[in-house]
Amino acid sequence: MSDYERSTVLPTREVLAKAEEVFTTRAELARTGESAHGATYSGGEGTVEIDVHRHVFASIVTVRTDRLRTSKVDGVVRWFMNQLPYQPGDPPRE
Repeated sequence: MSDYERSTVLPTREVLAKAEEVFTTRAELARTGESAHGATYSGGEGTVEIDVHRHVFASIVTVRTDRLRTSKVDGVVRWFMNQLPYQPGDPPRE
């Protein structure tokens, strides 16, 4: 029900590794599917689908959830997207 999109300098592999860490620990979801460019995580808080596609110098990250923007899982998704740097050397944001 909610879609999020962000551009980042991180390569696909790094974005997916960070998603694995964040969604399995902070949102308490389990990976239920994967592809070369994405993964699906599901659990009691809902379902999250992430797709990452590299375009020259940036990766476009799209995350979809099956919950409203006020849910816990959507809060975790917004936090995750905020951690992805736009440019090399950008500090992590809280």
